[in-house]
Amino acid sequence: MPRITLNGITVDFPFQPYPCQEAYMAKVLECLQKKVNGILESPTGTGKTLCLLCSTLAWREHFKDTISARKIAQRMNGVELFPDRPVSSWGTAATDGDVPTYYTDIPKIIYASRTHSQLTQVINELKNTVYRPKVCVLGSREQLCINPEVKRQESNHMQIYMCRMKVMARACHFYNNVEEKSTEKDLIESIMDIEDLVKNGNKHRACPYYLSRSLKQQADIIFMPYNYLLDSKSRKSHNLDLKGTVVILDEAHNVEKLCEESSSFDLTPYDLASAMDAINVVLEEQAKVVQQNEINAEFNMELASSGLNMELEDIAKIKKILLQLESAIDAVELPANGNGVTKEGSYIFDLFAEAQITLQTKSSLLESLEQILQFLSGRTGIFVNTSGLHKVSDIIQTVFSMDPPEGVTAGFLPRQAISKYYKVHIHVDNGYQKKKQRTDLWNSSSSSKRQGKTLSYWCFSPGYSMHELVRQGVRTIILTSGTLSPLSSFTMEMQIPFPVCLENPHVIDKHQLWVGIIPKGPDGAVLTSTYERRFSEDYLSSLGKTIGNLVRVVPHGLLVFFPSYPVMDKSLEYWRENDFAKRIEEVKPMFVEPRNKGSFSEVIDAYYDKVACPKSNGAAFLAVCRGKASEGLDFADINGRGVIITGLPFPPRMEPRVVLKMQFLDEMRRSGAGGQYLSGREWYSQQASRAVNQAIGRVIRHRQDYGAIFLCDHRFTTCDVRGKLPSWVRPYVNVYDNFGHAVRSVSLFFRVAQEIMPPPLPQCPPGHAGSLSESNAAPSTSSEQILSVQKAKNLDDHVPSLKRKRKVNGDGAPSLCVEYEQEFVSPRRKCVGLLDALERSEKSSEDAEEETDLPGEEKAHRLSTLSLQYEKRLTDEQKGGRKKIKLVSNTQERRAEPAEPKKARATFYIATVKDTLSQQNYELFSKALQQYKKTDDFHAMLSQMSSLFVEDEKKHVLLRDFYQFVRPQHKKQFDEACCNLTGVGCGYKPEHSLPWEEREILAKRMEEKQSQQKSTFSKASCAQLNPGLHLNQGGSHLTTGLNSAGQNASAAPRKEAEKAPGSRREHHQALRTAYLSDVQRALEKSSYSQFYEALLAYKKTDNYDAMVSVIAALTTERPQDFHLLQRFYMFVRPHHKEQFRELCKGLTGMVCGDGEKQLQHLEQSEGKPQSLESCTKGISHIQDAAPSKSGAPEKIQSKISSFCFSQKSELQLPKTELSKETNNVRAPTDSGVVPIFPLEMEPECGGEEVPQVLQ
Repeated sequence: MPRITLNGITVDFPFQPYPCQEAYMAKVLECLQKKVNGILESPTGTGKTLCLLCSTLAWREHFKDTISARKIAQRMNGVELFPDRPVSSWGTAATDGDVPTYYTDIPKIIYASRTHSQLTQVINELKNTVYRPKVCVLGSREQLCINPEVKRQESNHMQIYMCRMKVMARACHFYNNVEEKSTEKDLIESIMDIEDLVKNGNKHRACPYYLSRSLKQQADIIFMPYNYLLDSKSRKSHNLDLKGTVVILDEAHNVEKLCEESSSFDLTPYDLASAMDAINVVLEEQAKVVQQNEINAEFNMELASSGLNMELEDIAKIKKILLQLESAIDAVELPANGNGVTKEGSYIFDLFAEAQITLQTKSSLLESLEQILQFLSGRTGIFVNTSGLHKVSDIIQTVFSMDPPEGVTAGFLPRQAISKYYKVHIHVDNGYQKKKQRTDLWNSSSSSKRQGKTLSYWCFSPGYSMHELVRQGVRTIILTSGTLSPLSSFTMEMQIPFPVCLENPHVIDKHQLWVGIIPKGPDGAVLTSTYERRFSEDYLSSLGKTIGNLVRVVPHGLLVFFPSYPVMDKSLEYWRENDFAKRIEEVKPMFVEPRNKGSFSEVIDAYYDKVACPKSNGAAFLAVCRGKASEGLDFADINGRGVIITGLPFPPRMEPRVVLKMQFLDEMRRSGAGGQYLSGREWYSQQASRAVNQAIGRVIRHRQDYGAIFLCDHRFTTCDVRGKLPSWVRPYVNVYDNFGHAVRSVSLFFRVAQEIMPPPLPQCPPGHAGSLSESNAAPSTSSEQILSVQKAKNLDDHVPSLKRKRKVNGDGAPSLCVEYEQEFVSPRRKCVGLLDALERSEKSSEDAEEETDLPGEEKAHRLSTLSLQYEKRLTDEQKGGRKKIKLVSNTQERRAEPAEPKKARATFYIATVKDTLSQQNYELFSKALQQYKKTDDFHAMLSQMSSLFVEDEKKHVLLRDFYQFVRPQHKKQFDEACCNLTGVGCGYKPEHSLPWEEREILAKRMEEKQSQQKSTFSKASCAQLNPGLHLNQGGSHLTTGLNSAGQNASAAPRKEAEKAPGSRREHHQALRTAYLSDVQRALEKSSYSQFYEALLAYKKTDNYDAMVSVIAALTTERPQDFHLLQRFYMFVRPHHKEQFRELCKGLTGMVCGDGEKQLQHLEQSEGKPQSLESCTKGISHIQDAAPSKSGAPEKIQSKISSFCFSQKSELQLPKTELSKETNNVRAPTDSGVVPIFPLEMEPECGGEEVPQVLQ
């Protein structure tokens, strides 16, 4: 590795650094050597993390070597060890003359970033260097605990207190092993992130949480999220000693906000109510113990104990304190305008004093709360919500966080500092009434008569927390990020000196970045997202046209950032109503950032997939500034070739906290500290600029990356706003008054860049969103994860504003799972069985083209809704119980029976609704359903159902599935209403509006038409297919379930076959059932679930590679399972069969499909050139070709399974029982459940489709 010398220190770097990297490391070393603070801005992609690690660790090693040299010199009585390099030079370079120095004086390095996923990336960078310091990473119990009992706790608070209780009682064997295992060499010397720590904790059976705390003592560098560092409560709980440490805050653009939030709180009426409810539980239980002990004392019995070492009076005092605090807050008079009242920060002490919470009483109060919380976490029985009580404890610690200086009496109150930095704001709590309806926690009679009030205690200076760090004795603080501009204002807000500053240029060249300000759209309308114009039709129309043009010139991935969610939602709504969205999606499908955190990784994965698809034109990702997509997510190379900023994201101007922040800054400026503070307007403007800078930082991620930045707001043309752009962007900025000029310029830019720049390295298939998001999950190829990604691509399920009308094809994807309404769909025969569907999917080129043309997220939507229901059913069934397999034999029974599966579907739906809705809402649902049945009032029903299911996106599927209860004459209206309300219809077709009698007539006509096309076979033809000579010489698998008396197939009476025209289908189904039964017996439950899901996914997506990767892996783990892979041939689609044959032969040495080839040979010898599919339609087994009683050649409709085996032993099927009354075939099952595929419908059987059942 190259070695460079900077400021007298040799730094090992993985490659020859760029000039900007050398400048960055020089500034880091300057901070360390001079013991001063620094603010360093370096654009994303310049390798600032690597520079930080290498320079800091090089300095630390040099510091250590300096101490060694001094000690040697002392022992040699002043004789220089290295005559050419005096010891004095070592001290100047590393320690700045700190004498005397000891090894214990070597500073620890604390490296903090925003999230653990970012820390994981930093630790991976460290592994790429030559430096091997002792490393420790700190995390929460939620992330690190491996005790199953603690992990099962409902909340993080309960985990904390149960863990503490077990540790105190030494009842956790993982904790008991920590002391012994903490000396293990592989734990001390390894560089471990959170996942590695948990993995090693499981390996050594030692608690990772306490192991990390143990490793912290010997660590050279400690990694942690920076809220652990900035929050005084977290510092104390993690026992962080900051004296003499070097603190590095990476991604520091969020530090300002976190410093303020870590020192602030909002106490709502619900929090106080929850806390009092928890105290009431403890009071009741303790009172019972006291009462029981009084009885026991009378009879000299042993006294009972609840485990809580507190007197009843002490618990009652805590409740009294909470009631007094509630009364004190309620007693504050509020103005009539509803804006709330604001007081000085020191007012918080007066308010708390009314509730007897003071600096003198806070220690005993906190100790009592700790005992109660620990008691509640250890008790069994009904769960008690302790979040309110925990919050009260945190609030008391926050208010009294500033310890009195040494030598000052206990009566010290930091009133002056509090009044300077804090404000108390009390306002009416708008969310209280809603919570009150759902809970019965509030016991105060006074509070029930009036609306509660929220107490807010807000810190308005991040400098308060930074001063606290300095007070801890920190040696050096380094703040660094890609977007700190403007540095002058950032330095002012921190309120501590930063002598060292750096604004680094980028490592890219001119041809790699295009920046254009576009003040007008293609129609000449001014683009501005000001409050007055952001929802005007002129602006929304012009913005839609602008983006519609830019998607055509930007290759691959395009990011579009809006100022806020309401603006994004309104824009999408308008574009969809006026066809702008349609024009955009003709070029690039739109993916929208969801508000809920849980769905984000799934949506971003879908976006990455679409961009990576070689046949697509890329995709557009719509997000908001300050959202997850703009904060630290990687859109390198093709994932982000362009960024569009649609406006300046100013904070909400009328929000009380924003108003008070601006007032605070203006007051500080007027008070004489003007040079140290921004004005309110400067801060307000800076917040918007910093959010923009963070968003545009997504486009250039490394040295070989390139992209374009579009600033689509006329306010960017002003010098003030342009001056706040990052220093590396400003030289590239051009203003384009004519939209056409901008399009021509950026088109030329991309043509040149694509010619000059090397193609990007292949991207890993996106399991990447997990690694970039906080989950940090490694990618997996399991079918469960494949299906989850596909379901996530349906953005309509995540974003309420994204309303998309989808075309529903005849079969639709939901046919794999339980459908709620079986309708006659088309005049032609419908594919009902899995084999039938697989083999027939290629026949309809029109359907195939439609499926191919659908974008990835459209296809994923087809699996999203009902596959969730399938998974739920599969889970329920795996809990126990055998399922009856029912096969329908003939047309008459098939027509009479739809009521039963319909009833089952309806029952399942009602049960799902009951589980989902509250008791009150379920009663409303039942009444609405009954009323609709009586009155036939569609509008009343729709109004009630939409109020129950539309508000929550997760319930949209329940609204659509109500389609099964809608009467035929209303189905079209209901489908349209669903489209408007949820963005997805119910699959309506004109046939659905026909009454049942008319559909029966239509079905009979189809039956007559199809029966005329039945194929017949001559006696000679039948003889050629004698099972005694062919198909494994008439093995028992050809007659299983059909010969109850034990006679073989050749001796079976033909009369019995004539009585059961459905028996052929039954046998065909039995083959598949038997195979799945064998698979279930061979595989474990989890493996079988993967197998079945891969099969379902294959039917819907036709993705052969995804299917094979799962099926082959599961069926080739053991040699005895090889036959399962060979027999799976029956499910493979025709265009994949040859490929599967080769795979099977290569993996197992076994040959698939010999039976098919024999059949083709027989057809050719008979002189009938029919295809295999047309020739074999309908036969489930073949009997001897004996003449019928009439002597005439008998017509036998043939349908031979495409699955025939050469080995007789592999074809033995389990015996099945056939009930003569119902023709129900019950296949034997183990403890699990064999999923059943639908019967195949013969050509002559018209009418209703056979219901598809997945038990």
